[in-house]
Amino acid sequence: MALADQVPTHSGFDRHSTGAEVLADHDLSGVIAVVTGGYSGIGLETTRALAAKGARVIVPVRSPEKAAASLAEIEGTVQTAPRDLADLGSVRSFTASMVDELPHLDLLINNAGIMACPAARVGPGRVGESQFGSNHMGHFALTLGLMPLLEQAERPRVVALSSAAHKMGDIRWDDVHFKASPYDKWQAYGQAKTANALFANALSRRMQPFGGLAFSVHPGGIFTPLQRHLSQEEQIALGWLDEDGGPSELAKQGFKSPEQGCSTTLWAATSPLLDGKPGVYCEDGDIATPTDPASPMARYYGVDPHVCSDEGAERLWAMSEQMLAEA
Repeated sequence: MALADQVPTHSGFDRHSTGAEVLADHDLSGVIAVVTGGYSGIGLETTRALAAKGARVIVPVRSPEKAAASLAEIEGTVQTAPRDLADLGSVRSFTASMVDELPHLDLLINNAGIMACPAARVGPGRVGESQFGSNHMGHFALTLGLMPLLEQAERPRVVALSSAAHKMGDIRWDDVHFKASPYDKWQAYGQAKTANALFANALSRRMQPFGGLAFSVHPGGIFTPLQRHLSQEEQIALGWLDEDGGPSELAKQGFKSPEQGCSTTLWAATSPLLDGKPGVYCEDGDIATPTDPASPMARYYGVDPHVCSDEGAERLWAMSEQMLAEA
């Protein structure tokens, strides 16, 4: 996969499309899907749309009570199982239970995430930076644990939610966990979103032998619980809220609803237009174009070269395997 592969398919969908519209012509009866973070924000809408089309959706949950309340209204087959992405022991318990229970896994949607949170450490010895640990390493371990089920499916797909925040920079190869430099919550988030895209790039090669595909997705700007660590003052400074605490004009024009926010995920999970296009980065219901540095919207749209690097993807994969082995 290379930057040259980032060519839109003219799918017919755009930033205004909803998940229901993307799946309108799909029958997902018999499909088994795992959706992390599937009981909140765009994850909840992803779960809702998949279940409505007949898929059996499994939602790993950290808060069973909150999940039960959120998922109660959804029609279709939805089940939950305990799991905490920040706890690799919990991830391993979840994947082992799924391997015992399921015959195969058609779709894995790595949707859960945290953003711009205060400094925190996870993993053995509490040495791992929490955004990299939860957003990337938790999903890395989850995917590897579920690989036997993906191998048993016919044309399985994995979708990793990245973000335009990948534009904040590449992996901090010499200081991933902010041990040698002061913690910066936005740099940490940007690194984690770069990792999500590079992960899909590397995973796509590992799924090729059994006909699988992996993609990364930028869902767009959406008001969800993802912003829970940001104060109103910070969101005003970012231009997301106005002085009264309501959505700014920028947000009104550029942000999506959760129903729209799940659409690119669902398009990447199901569209035949992506056959033969492993590892690409998608946004607004299609494959994203390379970032145009001259565009005034370059910070919001397009894909930067560093997340299309096979070398970077393989370097991250090797580093992540080593971290997992030491955990």
